[in-house]
Formats: sequence, structure tokens, C-alpha cells
Amino acid sequence: MIRKVMGEVDVKLGIRQTLAAIEEAHSKRSKTSNLPKPLLVAVSKTKPIELILDGYSVGQRDFGENYVQELVEKANDPRILDQCKDIRWHFIGHLQTNKINKIIGLPNLHMIQTVHDIKLADNLNKAWEKVKAVDPENQKLNVLVQINTSGEDEKNGTQPADAVNLFRHVLEKCPNLLCHGIMTIGRFGHDYGTGPNPDFIELMKCHQDICGTFERDPAELQVSMGMSDDYVNAIEMGSTIVRVGSSIFGARAKKNAA
Repeated sequence: MIRKVMGEVDVKLGIRQTLAAIEEAHSKRSKTSNLPKPLLVAVSKTKPIELILDGYSVGQRDFGENYVQELVEKANDPRILDQCKDIRWHFIGHLQTNKINKIIGLPNLHMIQTVHDIKLADNLNKAWEKVKAVDPENQKLNVLVQINTSGEDEKNGTQPADAVNLFRHVLEKCPNLLCHGIMTIGRFGHDYGTGPNPDFIELMKCHQDICGTFERDPAELQVSMGMSDDYVNAIEMGSTIVRVGSSIFGARAKKNAA
């Protein structure tokens, strides 16, 4: 339980507790595994700038946002620009092609984790060409391929059977994108009393297929899976990026769909 300070969530403590849990889970992995210690992406969607500043002040650098307009506002906020010069923004929501230009040139955009099909990959590749023309130092855009491991219609992502093909397309046809690995959202509320999360099992199968097909070292292909209620389980299964929100920032109010 994260303690409250003056009616607000103690983000600093939440980050410390989460990092400690990540460290412990990582230590329990098989000794033969050479997978790196997972990166914490603090999911700050719907949360105010003040809480992001709190997290940054204790060394957290990677923050995740789900909504394009909210990321646009936060990335351009004068307080963020002034006080968080090394912040790394991860976009972890559904990205429509008509919203690409809003997000592509944002300050400190580090990664788009949700490349779910060839059309989006191609459009991101074209858009990044323009970014390179303005700033040649921005050589490639970091991305992950999103896989719909649960098969739910409301979830985005390529089907597991098509994961290798989408990865190949990004690798061979999108020279402006650097694909670091794969991600999934998965089905919410898995009962671990029934066994391991099938979405995590499925994503690790995709990871194995991609590594085998392209002769990649498994330790170098990122796996983004696990959120506040299951990131420890995800790490035990092989996750190298966890996306944690409510455990750090407190319960999240539902966003108005409009």
C-alpha cells in the first residue's frame, strides 16, 4: 500500500517500491538466463505534471502515455522542458495514422511501443524521414511491434501468427525505424491460481520465433509485458520492459471517451 502525503499519492515511494519489486523478481529468474533487468516505464496517463516531476526527481526517466493529445501537452509543458531534460516518453496507446504528425516530432519522444500493422509502420517510416531532414541526429525512431496475444477484438496488435512477418517488414522495409522488440497488453484480470498467464506464454513464443528467424540474441530483443497487477509475474516469464501506473501514481480516474 502506497502511503499518502497530504491527500496525494507518494510517487517517490511508489517508484522505490516498484524498483525494489523489479529487482527481487529479476533475481529469481533462472541463473542460466542472461535477460537484462527490466526497464520501468512509469505510466502517467491522466496524471498531473506535478506527479511526473516527483517521479523524475528520484531518478525515473521513462514515462508512458496512452493518449496522443495528453502526450502532446505534457511533452511541451514548460515545467517538463525546463526540469526534465532527460525524460524519455514512451507512447503505449493506440496510434491512428492521422495522429502520427502530432506525436512524431515531440521533444524527448523515445519510443512508440504499439506498431500494430504494416500500414502504421509505413506511415511512421515516412514521417520520420521528415524529422531526419530537420534534425539529422534523429537517425531512427525506436519502436516495438504490438501483438494481440489474447485475441480480443477490442485489443490492437497483429496476430501471433503474423508477428514474424510484421517484424520482418519493419526490419526490411522501414529503414527509419529501429525495432527493439515486441509488446502485448493482454487480457485483464488473469487468475494466477489457474497457472501462468497465457498471454505472457504466447508473447514469449513470438519472442522465440523472431529470435530464431532472424538469428537474434534473446537478451537483445525487448519484451514489453506486465502492468501494475502482474508485472512481477511478467518479469518471471521473461519481460524486459514493464509498464506500471496505478502502483506508482495511484488509482486512475476513467477518461471520458469524448
